[in-house]
Amino acid sequence: MLWLWILVGLVVLVVLLGVLGYNRLVRLRNEADTGWSNIDVQLQRRADLIPNLVEAVRGYAAHERGVFEEVTNARAALQRAGTPGQAADANDVLTTAIGRLFAVAEAYPELKASENFLRLQDDLTDTEDKISAARRYYNSTVMHYNTAIQSLPWVVVAKALGFRAKEFFSASGDTAPPEVTFTPAT
Repeated sequence: MLWLWILVGLVVLVVLLGVLGYNRLVRLRNEADTGWSNIDVQLQRRADLIPNLVEAVRGYAAHERGVFEEVTNARAALQRAGTPGQAADANDVLTTAIGRLFAVAEAYPELKASENFLRLQDDLTDTEDKISAARRYYNSTVMHYNTAIQSLPWVVVAKALGFRAKEFFSASGDTAPPEVTFTPAT
């Protein structure tokens, strides 16, 4: 009779550990999904600012058509991105395009002094900071989630229960600062 109680106790313990482990994996997966949602919100906010910024610059530099098309195409690619990796790549392209747009704006002192342009530039900078913070949070939660589903004992059952590793959102482009050159005034 004692063996029966020990066996029942072991079964209850295994079931309890299984339930607690499953709940932990679900919580970690949901945190990672929430982290991605935070990035998505900030990327959408950034994408919403882009048309206003382009229009502000276009009013002063209408002949810079190639830069405007590049920014518009990069924005569209970011909005079409379906995975964190695709979004990271599209975000890098958009960041480069926005840098070129700001380079064009540098040539127009009256544009740089425009209150609307300065406000848009501040909003974009604030959004970039929020994207960075959201990326750090997301990547942290993905690391914890991926570690949990790849560690014993959960690696044995995670795949069977539908838990798949998540992709990190990282800056995959060239992270070196842009090179700035000044030409002497004549």
